[in-house]
Amino acid sequence: MAVQIAVIDDWQDVASGVVDWSVLESIGQVSFIHDYPADNAVLAERLGAFEVICVMRERTRFDEDLLRRLPKLKLLVTGGMRNAALDLKAAATLGIQVSGTDSYKHAAPELTWALIMAATRNLVAEANALRAGQWQQGLGGDLHGKTLAILGLGSIGQRVAQFGQVFGMRVIAWSENLTAERAAEVGVTYVSKQELFEQADVLSVHLVLSDRSRGIVDAQALDWMKPSALLVNTARGPIVDEAALIKALQKNRLAGAALDVFDQEPLPALHPFRTLPNVLATPHVGYVSRQNYHQFFAQMIEDIQAWAAGAPVRLLS
Repeated sequence: MAVQIAVIDDWQDVASGVVDWSVLESIGQVSFIHDYPADNAVLAERLGAFEVICVMRERTRFDEDLLRRLPKLKLLVTGGMRNAALDLKAAATLGIQVSGTDSYKHAAPELTWALIMAATRNLVAEANALRAGQWQQGLGGDLHGKTLAILGLGSIGQRVAQFGQVFGMRVIAWSENLTAERAAEVGVTYVSKQELFEQADVLSVHLVLSDRSRGIVDAQALDWMKPSALLVNTARGPIVDEAALIKALQKNRLAGAALDVFDQEPLPALHPFRTLPNVLATPHVGYVSRQNYHQFFAQMIEDIQAWAAGAPVRLLS
Protein backbone atom coordinates (compact mmCIF):
# COMPACT_ATOMS: atom_id res chain seq x y z
CA MET A 1 0.00 0.00 0.00
CA ALA A 2 1.36 3.44 -0.96
CA VAL A 3 2.75 5.57 1.86
CA GLN A 4 1.00 8.93 2.19
CA ILE A 5 3.61 11.72 2.32
CA ALA A 6 2.84 15.38 3.08
CA VAL A 7 5.11 18.33 2.37
CA ILE A 8 3.80 21.18 4.55
CA ASP A 9 4.93 24.70 5.46
CA ASP A 10 5.44 25.36 1.74
CA TRP A 11 4.09 28.88 2.06
CA GLN A 12 5.53 30.06 -1.25
CA ASP A 13 4.30 27.02 -3.21
CA VAL A 14 7.81 26.25 -4.44
CA ALA A 15 8.64 22.81 -3.01
CA SER A 16 7.25 20.84 -5.93
CA GLY A 17 9.56 22.60 -8.40
CA VAL A 18 12.82 22.79 -6.44
CA VAL A 19 13.59 19.07 -6.67
CA ASP A 20 12.17 16.00 -8.47
CA TRP A 21 9.78 14.32 -6.03
CA SER A 22 8.80 11.67 -8.60
CA VAL A 23 11.65 9.50 -7.31
CA LEU A 24 9.37 8.70 -4.36
CA GLU A 25 6.63 7.21 -6.54
CA SER A 26 7.81 3.69 -5.72
CA ILE A 27 7.33 4.46 -2.02
CA GLY A 28 4.15 6.50 -1.94
CA GLN A 29 2.13 9.54 -2.92
CA VAL A 30 3.37 13.07 -2.18
CA SER A 31 0.92 15.90 -1.36
CA PHE A 32 1.95 19.56 -1.11
CA ILE A 33 0.10 21.64 1.49
CA HIS A 34 0.55 25.41 1.53
CA ASP A 35 -1.62 26.40 4.52
CA TYR A 36 -0.21 28.38 7.45
CA PRO A 37 -0.05 26.76 10.90
CA ALA A 38 -3.34 26.41 12.78
CA ASP A 39 -4.59 25.00 16.08
CA ASN A 40 -4.03 21.33 16.80
CA ALA A 41 -7.58 20.27 15.99
CA VAL A 42 -7.35 21.77 12.50
CA LEU A 43 -3.85 20.38 11.99
CA ALA A 44 -4.95 16.90 13.06
CA GLU A 45 -7.76 16.99 10.51
CA ARG A 46 -5.44 18.35 7.83
CA LEU A 47 -2.61 15.89 8.44
CA GLY A 48 -4.29 12.82 9.93
CA ALA A 49 -4.00 10.69 6.79
CA PHE A 50 -0.23 10.98 6.44
CA GLU A 51 2.46 8.55 7.59
CA VAL A 52 5.35 10.86 6.59
CA ILE A 53 5.31 14.64 7.04
CA CYS A 54 8.05 16.97 5.76
CA VAL A 55 8.22 20.25 7.67
CA MET A 56 10.18 23.48 7.43
CA ARG A 57 12.15 24.66 10.44
CA GLU A 58 10.01 26.19 13.17
CA ARG A 59 6.91 26.98 11.14
CA THR A 60 4.35 24.41 12.29
CA ARG A 61 4.66 23.32 15.91
CA PHE A 62 4.43 19.58 16.60
CA ASP A 63 3.91 19.32 20.36
CA GLU A 64 2.94 16.17 22.25
CA ASP A 65 -0.78 16.92 21.93
CA LEU A 66 -0.62 17.20 18.14
CA LEU A 67 1.61 14.15 17.77
CA ARG A 68 -0.90 12.07 19.76
CA ARG A 69 -3.63 13.25 17.39
CA LEU A 70 -1.69 11.80 14.43
CA PRO A 71 -1.70 8.02 15.06
CA LYS A 72 -0.70 7.22 11.46
CA LEU A 73 2.45 9.35 11.60
CA LYS A 74 5.65 7.31 11.44
CA LEU A 75 8.29 9.78 10.17
CA LEU A 76 8.80 13.53 10.56
CA VAL A 77 11.40 15.11 8.30
CA THR A 78 12.59 18.65 9.00
CA GLY A 79 14.76 21.09 7.13
CA GLY A 80 17.94 21.54 9.17
CA MET A 81 19.35 19.41 11.98
CA ARG A 82 17.64 21.42 14.74
CA ASN A 83 13.97 22.32 15.05
CA ALA A 84 12.69 23.76 18.33
CA ALA A 85 9.09 23.37 17.13
CA LEU A 86 9.27 19.57 17.33
CA ASP A 87 8.81 17.69 20.62
CA LEU A 88 11.47 15.06 20.03
CA LYS A 89 10.90 13.36 23.39
CA ALA A 90 7.19 12.87 22.69
CA ALA A 91 7.96 11.69 19.16
CA ALA A 92 10.33 9.04 20.51
CA THR A 93 7.75 7.90 23.07
CA LEU A 94 5.16 7.54 20.32
CA GLY A 95 7.54 5.66 18.02
CA ILE A 96 7.79 8.49 15.49
CA GLN A 97 11.21 8.83 13.90
CA VAL A 98 12.54 12.32 13.17
CA SER A 99 15.17 13.02 10.50
CA GLY A 100 16.83 16.28 9.49
CA THR A 101 18.93 17.72 6.70
CA ASP A 102 22.06 19.73 6.23
CA SER A 103 21.72 23.40 5.31
CA TYR A 104 23.41 25.98 3.12
CA LYS A 105 25.45 27.95 5.66
CA HIS A 106 25.72 31.22 3.76
CA ALA A 107 22.04 32.14 3.33
CA ALA A 108 21.41 33.69 6.75
CA PRO A 109 24.68 35.70 6.97
CA GLU A 110 24.12 37.07 3.46
CA LEU A 111 20.57 38.17 4.33
CA THR A 112 21.85 39.76 7.54
CA TRP A 113 24.34 41.83 5.62
CA ALA A 114 21.74 42.78 3.02
CA LEU A 115 19.54 44.15 5.82
CA ILE A 116 22.44 46.05 7.39
CA MET A 117 23.32 47.65 4.06
CA ALA A 118 19.72 48.43 3.11
CA ALA A 119 18.89 49.96 6.49
CA THR A 120 22.12 51.96 6.70
CA ARG A 121 21.75 53.47 3.23
CA ASN A 122 17.94 53.83 3.38
CA LEU A 123 17.72 51.81 0.16
CA VAL A 124 14.06 50.80 0.29
CA ALA A 125 12.81 54.38 0.75
CA GLU A 126 15.16 55.68 -1.95
CA ALA A 127 14.15 52.95 -4.41
CA ASN A 128 10.44 53.48 -3.74
CA ALA A 129 10.86 57.25 -4.13
CA LEU A 130 12.56 56.74 -7.49
CA ARG A 131 9.67 54.54 -8.66
CA ALA A 132 7.30 57.35 -7.59
CA GLY A 133 9.14 59.85 -9.78
CA GLN A 134 11.22 61.45 -7.02
CA TRP A 135 14.97 61.78 -6.55
CA GLN A 136 17.41 61.63 -3.58
CA GLN A 137 15.33 61.70 -0.42
CA GLY A 138 17.97 61.89 2.30
CA LEU A 139 21.45 61.08 3.54
CA GLY A 140 22.49 57.47 3.94
CA GLY A 141 24.64 56.29 6.80
CA ASP A 142 28.12 54.77 6.77
CA LEU A 143 29.71 51.55 7.99
CA HIS A 144 33.48 52.03 7.55
CA GLY A 145 35.05 52.89 10.91
CA LYS A 146 31.87 52.14 12.85
CA THR A 147 31.43 49.43 15.48
CA LEU A 148 29.66 46.19 14.62
CA ALA A 149 28.52 44.36 17.75
CA ILE A 150 27.80 40.64 17.44
CA LEU A 151 25.55 39.02 20.04
CA GLY A 152 26.48 35.36 19.67
CA LEU A 153 29.70 34.52 17.81
CA GLY A 154 28.72 31.11 16.44
CA SER A 155 29.02 30.06 12.81
CA ILE A 156 26.60 32.71 11.50
CA GLY A 157 27.90 35.41 13.84
CA GLN A 158 31.45 34.71 12.69
CA ARG A 159 30.52 35.12 9.03
CA VAL A 160 28.76 38.41 9.74
CA ALA A 161 31.84 39.52 11.69
CA GLN A 162 33.99 38.75 8.64
CA PHE A 163 31.72 40.87 6.45
CA GLY A 164 32.08 43.72 8.92
CA GLN A 165 35.85 43.41 8.89
CA VAL A 166 35.91 43.57 5.08
CA PHE A 167 33.87 46.78 5.30
CA GLY A 168 36.41 48.29 7.68
CA MET A 169 34.30 48.04 10.80
CA ARG A 170 35.54 47.48 14.34
CA VAL A 171 33.95 44.20 15.43
CA ILE A 172 33.13 43.35 19.04
CA ALA A 173 31.21 40.40 20.47
CA TRP A 174 29.67 38.97 23.60
CA SER A 175 27.67 35.95 24.68
CA GLU A 176 27.49 34.04 27.94
CA ASN A 177 29.77 31.28 26.63
CA LEU A 178 32.18 33.41 24.61
CA THR A 179 35.78 33.87 25.77
CA ALA A 180 38.27 36.57 24.84
CA GLU A 181 40.54 33.88 23.37
CA ARG A 182 37.88 32.45 21.08
CA ALA A 183 36.87 35.93 19.91
CA ALA A 184 40.50 36.81 19.22
CA GLU A 185 40.88 33.72 17.02
CA VAL A 186 38.55 35.34 14.47
CA GLY A 187 39.89 38.87 14.92
CA VAL A 188 37.04 40.04 17.12
CA THR A 189 37.29 41.96 20.41
CA TYR A 190 35.54 40.41 23.40
CA VAL A 191 33.59 42.87 25.56
CA SER A 192 31.07 42.69 28.40
CA LYS A 193 27.34 42.54 27.72
CA GLN A 194 26.82 46.18 28.69
CA GLU A 195 29.80 47.32 26.61
CA LEU A 196 28.43 45.41 23.60
CA PHE A 197 25.19 47.39 23.63
CA GLU A 198 26.78 50.70 24.62
CA GLN A 199 29.44 50.67 21.89
CA ALA A 200 27.34 49.27 19.03
CA ASP A 201 26.63 51.33 15.94
CA VAL A 202 25.12 48.15 14.48
CA LEU A 203 24.11 45.34 16.83
CA SER A 204 23.38 42.00 15.14
CA VAL A 205 21.73 39.12 17.01
CA HIS A 206 23.00 35.60 16.31
CA LEU A 207 22.09 33.50 19.35
CA VAL A 208 20.21 30.21 19.34
CA LEU A 209 16.81 30.60 21.00
CA SER A 210 16.81 28.92 24.42
CA ASP A 211 15.44 29.56 27.89
CA ARG A 212 18.64 31.45 28.60
CA SER A 213 18.57 33.65 25.49
CA ARG A 214 14.82 34.36 25.43
CA GLY A 215 14.31 38.08 26.05
CA ILE A 216 18.03 38.72 26.60
CA VAL A 217 17.73 41.92 24.54
CA ASP A 218 15.42 43.57 27.05
CA ALA A 219 14.49 47.17 27.93
CA GLN A 220 17.72 47.58 29.92
CA ALA A 221 19.89 46.43 27.02
CA LEU A 222 18.03 48.70 24.58
CA ASP A 223 18.49 51.65 26.96
CA TRP A 224 22.25 51.06 26.85
CA MET A 225 22.30 51.54 23.07
CA LYS A 226 23.10 54.80 21.31
CA PRO A 227 20.12 56.68 19.82
CA SER A 228 21.96 56.48 16.49
CA ALA A 229 22.32 52.67 16.61
CA LEU A 230 20.70 50.02 14.42
CA LEU A 231 19.45 46.72 15.87
CA VAL A 232 19.43 43.75 13.49
CA ASN A 233 17.75 40.43 14.31
CA THR A 234 17.89 37.52 11.87
CA ALA A 235 18.12 34.85 14.60
CA ARG A 236 14.79 34.31 16.41
CA GLY A 237 12.15 36.86 17.37
CA PRO A 238 11.77 36.02 21.09
CA ILE A 239 15.48 36.73 21.78
CA VAL A 240 14.46 40.41 21.68
CA ASP A 241 11.74 41.72 24.01
CA GLU A 242 9.33 42.77 21.28
CA ALA A 243 7.27 45.17 23.40
CA ALA A 244 10.42 46.91 24.66
CA LEU A 245 11.78 47.22 21.11
CA ILE A 246 8.52 48.69 19.79
CA LYS A 247 8.52 51.25 22.61
CA ALA A 248 12.15 52.21 21.94
CA LEU A 249 11.47 52.62 18.22
CA GLN A 250 8.29 54.64 18.79
CA LYS A 251 10.22 57.01 21.07
CA ASN A 252 13.21 57.13 18.65
CA ARG A 253 15.47 55.75 21.37
CA LEU A 254 17.03 53.78 18.49
CA ALA A 255 17.67 54.97 14.96
CA GLY A 256 16.10 51.80 13.61
CA ALA A 257 15.68 48.06 13.52
CA ALA A 258 16.14 45.59 10.67
CA LEU A 259 14.18 42.44 11.44
CA ASP A 260 13.65 39.11 9.69
CA VAL A 261 12.17 37.22 12.67
CA PHE A 262 9.25 37.86 15.01
CA ASP A 263 7.46 36.49 18.07
CA GLN A 264 4.51 35.41 15.93
CA GLU A 265 4.98 34.30 12.34
CA PRO A 266 3.46 35.17 9.95
CA LEU A 267 3.44 38.66 11.43
CA PRO A 268 -0.11 39.79 12.35
CA ALA A 269 -1.69 42.19 9.86
CA LEU A 270 -1.86 45.19 12.22
CA HIS A 271 1.51 44.70 13.91
CA PRO A 272 3.56 47.91 14.52
CA PHE A 273 6.56 46.43 12.70
CA ARG A 274 4.54 46.68 9.48
CA THR A 275 4.13 50.46 9.84
CA LEU A 276 6.89 51.97 12.01
CA PRO A 277 8.97 54.22 9.73
CA ASN A 278 12.28 53.23 11.39
CA VAL A 279 11.77 49.49 10.83
CA LEU A 280 12.97 47.48 7.83
CA ALA A 281 11.18 44.13 8.12
CA THR A 282 11.35 41.02 5.93
CA PRO A 283 9.18 37.86 6.28
CA HIS A 284 11.74 35.41 7.78
CA VAL A 285 13.61 34.86 4.53
CA GLY A 286 17.03 34.35 6.12
CA TYR A 287 17.12 30.70 5.09
CA VAL A 288 14.74 31.07 2.13
CA SER A 289 17.21 30.79 -0.74
CA ARG A 290 17.19 28.57 -3.81
CA GLN A 291 20.36 26.70 -2.80
CA ASN A 292 19.19 26.16 0.78
CA TYR A 293 15.76 24.90 -0.27
CA HIS A 294 17.33 22.57 -2.82
CA GLN A 295 19.50 21.07 -0.09
CA PHE A 296 16.59 20.81 2.34
CA PHE A 297 14.19 19.08 -0.05
CA ALA A 298 16.77 16.85 -1.77
CA GLN A 299 17.89 15.49 1.59
CA MET A 300 14.28 15.14 2.78
CA ILE A 301 13.80 12.77 -0.16
CA GLU A 302 16.95 10.88 0.86
CA ASP A 303 15.63 10.65 4.44
CA ILE A 304 12.33 9.17 3.23
CA GLN A 305 14.08 6.67 0.97
CA ALA A 306 16.39 5.57 3.80
CA TRP A 307 13.44 5.23 6.22
CA ALA A 308 11.47 3.19 3.68
CA ALA A 309 14.50 0.90 3.26
CA GLY A 310 14.64 0.34 7.03
CA ALA A 311 17.91 2.24 7.51
CA PRO A 312 16.96 5.80 8.56
CA VAL A 313 19.61 8.51 8.33
CA ARG A 314 20.23 11.94 9.95
CA LEU A 315 18.07 11.06 12.96
CA LEU A 316 17.41 13.81 15.49
CA SER A 317 17.38 12.86 19.17
